[in-house]
Amino acid sequence: MTKKDQLGQIFRFALVGGVNTCTFFGCYLLLHPWMPYFAAYTLAFLLSMIGSFFMNTYFTYRTRPTWKKFLFFPLTNVTNYVIQSVGLYALVTWAGMDTRIAPLVAAVVAIPFTFLLSRKILVPGAPREAEPAPRPPSSSTV
Repeated sequence: MTKKDQLGQIFRFALVGGVNTCTFFGCYLLLHPWMPYFAAYTLAFLLSMIGSFFMNTYFTYRTRPTWKKFLFFPLTNVTNYVIQSVGLYALVTWAGMDTRIAPLVAAVVAIPFTFLLSRKILVPGAPREAEPAPRPPSSSTV
């Protein structure tokens, strides 16, 4: 994979992440008045994760979605969920941050982890950067 391809993936991932974050946050704000903030957060997270799977398979990594990938994709989000959940709890409980804003702040921290893990799941066996082929020893005769 060339650096240009990698940068393209990172750009598309960021774009999908932005759309996904807006989807998550919109769902969270809609659910928040009807249930406790952490329940609203969890349900919004699950709904946006399904959308994220399809956006990342089709757009970011340009691969075909499969049931196997769909079933493994949540594993890529476990780290994301744990980082965001701990961050959310800390921001609300210890820092006194508004429960409407704290999920957005906590989400920013998890972005690099999610990219690396989702790429590993959605593009299994993706070749690493090609190393140059070894040069044959010179056979010069003197």
